[in-house]
Amino acid sequence: MRLALLTDVHANREALEACLQHAALHGAEQFAFTGDLVGYGGDPCAVVDIVMDYARDGAIVVQGNHDEAAASDAPPRMHAEAREVILWTRTQLSPRQRAFLAELPLTARHDRQLFVHASAEQPGQWEYVKGMDEAERSLKAAAGSRLVCSGHVHGPSLFRRADDGRMGVHTPGADTTVALAPQHQYLVIPGSCGQPRDGNPAACYALYDDQQRSLSFYRVPYDNGAAARRVIAVGLPIVFAMRLIEGI
Repeated sequence: MRLALLTDVHANREALEACLQHAALHGAEQFAFTGDLVGYGGDPCAVVDIVMDYARDGAIVVQGNHDEAAASDAPPRMHAEAREVILWTRTQLSPRQRAFLAELPLTARHDRQLFVHASAEQPGQWEYVKGMDEAERSLKAAAGSRLVCSGHVHGPSLFRRADDGRMGVHTPGADTTVALAPQHQYLVIPGSCGQPRDGNPAACYALYDDQQRSLSFYRVPYDNGAAARRVIAVGLPIVFAMRLIEGI
């Protein structure tokens, strides 16, 4: 089975559609969305509708912190500009769409895979897994899972916990495939589909092949100009449009 891993779409319809099309062309049979469908971008309704359709067809979807904030009536616990987007997003989403986001689980399991937006140690605390220590805690909390699929961090990375407990990390380049050893445990962060922040504006996603035991990391060019113009057109902070152009 080939499983497409997408995360941090952030209401970017153009990036999402480009990645889904690319994944289909590369033989994806199943899909997983590891949180933050909304926030920052100008097309929350379109993105949520697309993911809801995939969920009806069996896709795995877990909740991110922006999804939680958009589905809630509580004041968003975010910096001012992100809070502005969440408050706007709430006015756009239908009751059905907000209910979908509210009901998403924090984690999901499939075979020996765990899906979570942030750290598996305390998923609802939204800890960023940026370094070896955070990755090790997340992997230990996911005991029994050989592959942990996360998001929240907007650049791609792959952490490995060997059978003897040693940790390693790899920053995959664009369009690279990594072989996975069966005795190791891995934490994969494919990078943000809708708002990459590693200096490359191309959308990110990964494809896991459980027969070949491999992970392929892809960068997909898309019409980021149209996505940026949409952010400006709906009146959201221009910084989020510039991020789409610059990839930072």
